[in-house]
Amino acid sequence: MSMLGRYVIWALGVMVLSILPACETMNTLSEVGAGVAVATGVATPQQGESIKKAGVAVGKTFEAITPEQEYYIGRTVGAVVLKQYKPLDNAAANQYLNVLGQTLAQFSDKPETFGGYHFLIMETEEVNAFSAPGGLIFISRGMIRCCQGEDALAAVLAHEIGHVELQHGLQAISKSRMTSALTILATESAKSFGGQELAQLTEAFEGSITDITATMMNNGYSRGFERQADRAAVTILQRSGYDPNGLIAMLTMMKQQLKPGGHDFAKTHPAPDSRIADIVKWVGPFKPVVAPAARQARFQAAVGNI
Repeated sequence: MSMLGRYVIWALGVMVLSILPACETMNTLSEVGAGVAVATGVATPQQGESIKKAGVAVGKTFEAITPEQEYYIGRTVGAVVLKQYKPLDNAAANQYLNVLGQTLAQFSDKPETFGGYHFLIMETEEVNAFSAPGGLIFISRGMIRCCQGEDALAAVLAHEIGHVELQHGLQAISKSRMTSALTILATESAKSFGGQELAQLTEAFEGSITDITATMMNNGYSRGFERQADRAAVTILQRSGYDPNGLIAMLTMMKQQLKPGGHDFAKTHPAPDSRIADIVKWVGPFKPVVAPAARQARFQAAVGNI
């Protein structure tokens, strides 16, 4: 078997163990994964022992997925997003978005990630935004055009940071996604993996990425997850000095811009009215945002004409 083949088997074995829910068989599965790594020569016995310990830890709690594992999952998800949406070729606008987004992230309950937060504008008129595990956040040009000021834009970014903070992307992975891969790992000799088995392992990994991207870009998160992200956004905005009414203002404008049946927020998010009703419960009746002149000026200079 080639070195590449051995590496893929090892990497997929570790990934399988990394995203499984807690279960009685986790100790056994951890040993199988470690055995594959050692038997194929891509890990020492000491490294194999570390894999077993990592698998046991993940079996105890969902949150035990390491920041590094989340980062690599998120990078793969981000690549899928960028395959569908072209990045906006505007360095100044993207720089502004990153300064704003990374500032907001510091006021979240997850101010740091393994690879850091990164923000990018997508070149599309769709009204949408996505967040990949680990802190990769994408916002469309169409969404920015729904924002009448920096407070509204901050609200969009805070909502997406909320999804990252709460690990909603990782929780989109089907709990039964890895069954076929585990069967292969448990029944096949480490030295007898053939093309078919390797293809099945690869398919299982790709399937977990598809679970995340399909939820983000096609199906949308559950009403409960969206409510949690909105609640997190309100907290972030209040901590950072932005008016949470900006979130209501953005949703109101978005409601006017959305097209029924379109491939945008209307498809992947609950109706704006229901979200606004929740936010009003948390912050009180809507009050128009009165932003400092300097804040509005930098917003207009950076993204007012995109």
